[in-house]
Amino acid sequence: MTLTAPAAVLPETAEPAPGRDHSAVWCAVSLTVAGAAGAVALVAADRAAEWGHGRPFELFWLGMLVFTLPAAYWAGRRATSSRLRLAVIVAYACFTYLPKLLRNPTGPLYHDEFAHWRQSREILLDGRLFEANPIVRVVGDFPGLHSAVASVASLTGISVWHAALAVLIGAHLLLVLGVTVLAQEIWRDGRTAAIAALAYGLNSSFLFFDTQFGYESLAIALWVWTLVALVRAMRAPAKAPIAVLLIAATVVTHHLTALGLIATMLIIAVAATIKRRDAVAATAWLLTLTAAVLTTSWLLWVAPKTAGYLDPYLAKALNQFAGMFSDNGESGRTLFKQSIAPWWEQKTAFVAQGCALAAMTAAAVHLYRTRNRDPLALAMLVLGVCYFPAVLLILTPSGAEGARRSWAFSYLGIALVVAPLAVRLLDRWAGKAAAALLTVFAIVMVGNTAAGMNPSYRFPGPPVYGSDTRALIPEVAAAADWLRATQGRGLRIVADRYSGLIFGSFGGQDPVTGSVTFPTYDVYLTQPGQPVNPALIGQLSAWRFGYLVVDRRMAREVPEIGIYFENNEPIAHNGRPGFTLGQLTKFDHTPWTIKIYDSGNIAIYRFDFASLNVPAIGGGK
Repeated sequence: MTLTAPAAVLPETAEPAPGRDHSAVWCAVSLTVAGAAGAVALVAADRAAEWGHGRPFELFWLGMLVFTLPAAYWAGRRATSSRLRLAVIVAYACFTYLPKLLRNPTGPLYHDEFAHWRQSREILLDGRLFEANPIVRVVGDFPGLHSAVASVASLTGISVWHAALAVLIGAHLLLVLGVTVLAQEIWRDGRTAAIAALAYGLNSSFLFFDTQFGYESLAIALWVWTLVALVRAMRAPAKAPIAVLLIAATVVTHHLTALGLIATMLIIAVAATIKRRDAVAATAWLLTLTAAVLTTSWLLWVAPKTAGYLDPYLAKALNQFAGMFSDNGESGRTLFKQSIAPWWEQKTAFVAQGCALAAMTAAAVHLYRTRNRDPLALAMLVLGVCYFPAVLLILTPSGAEGARRSWAFSYLGIALVVAPLAVRLLDRWAGKAAAALLTVFAIVMVGNTAAGMNPSYRFPGPPVYGSDTRALIPEVAAAADWLRATQGRGLRIVADRYSGLIFGSFGGQDPVTGSVTFPTYDVYLTQPGQPVNPALIGQLSAWRFGYLVVDRRMAREVPEIGIYFENNEPIAHNGRPGFTLGQLTKFDHTPWTIKIYDSGNIAIYRFDFASLNVPAIGGGK
């Protein structure tokens, strides 16, 4: 097998004569029934979690497996025709978007979804790209997703959220088809390609993270199709412009995916150089260099804030990782600590990693024994191996987020090199191998999803203070609506992380939640009767901040994710509230704050810095 092999007819089983084979009918009937039953079980799981009784985890996995296992059977079946296999893959892609769709069908829910919803809405309302985003400050510098969503909303007249769903469902479908096409480009076998697509769907980001309203959900599909274009350009250099176009689309959509693309292309280029050292390698290097130049140019001249945005996460993760070996592990994190996930989900999370390691080892041996000289196979093997070092970062609080994001990239390598081994096993042992592979498929799907997403992301439930998915309560939304209706939008306000999400998205305001260089949380931390740092007051006045939002729950409850404002906040996290009620009610008596709203938990104050001999400011930008 070589890169320059001509595009031959895929070694599929010949299409059966009309009227002699009813597999397509049986497949359609079985998957339709399974899909309906699975959807009912998923809805039942959500309702059980929301009402706080029943078995939501069991119902959820019953719903997922009742469809995905038959789909895997039909996709991997030797007698399945190419057209039927494609239909199964499309059905699989559509069904696997259902868990996230049912989780929040009417509006944003995850933390970053509020930022992307706001950015898309601002483009639709004002028609301007690259506007600053107060929730995630680099979002505005990568307008690929938001411009697409705003365009769909403008052309169709549907809401921003429903336009986002249309774009995201399309991206999810393109992602699955892209993995299928890429595997087919490498292995020249449709059956292997289908199994590779199903295997990629086992990665921990697939069901919830890469289906959310976030720029990575679109960018990951662009990444896969860029690799398809790269492989085709390596075989036919005249197709290189398509690869360049897709590289550019990835760069303007998401920073981490653009960096991941460069890394993946670099692996392919090095593998091509080792195996070939000819025009094929030259094309790979040329396109890799193009990706590096486009990404660097964008980060330097269009999105210069990105490095500062990413650096604290990486630096803190490395410090915590080093600290695990110098402080007896106190800087690390305990997996599934206080998790409500059932014991069998937690166990499968560890078993899944063992399955991945065993599968990769067997795939490496298989490639060695078959003397495979295709540089793409070697490149995917290297990419898959990168999955395992990232698993170690999951042991640090800051590194966990980066590890989860990396798995969507490295798991592609695992899927592509394990797929031909799975086909070989099916051909040799047929029924026994099919039963074993479907069992492993189920275990890895359950385990990786449990490792990648907390239950609060996957299931609805009662409001939980300090949760990235359950912190929204009607009281906060009502306060945000009141401020926008009475004072206007675009106001600069000081808020905590969770109020800031709602005021900054639905409320249309510009919140700040604090940072090392702008520690607005010191306003809250100052003890009653003590003066707030004059330098901070000067900053607030000079930057025209007009309002302060106080959530008094901070004095009564501990945030679920352990953050009140931002990751580096100087607040004790010892299982007790980080504030006293006096710290949060002192603004009722300070001369430079005027209460204009109070609903019990939420209070809004207008700053009056003139009382402190600070020049008066306006309420808006």
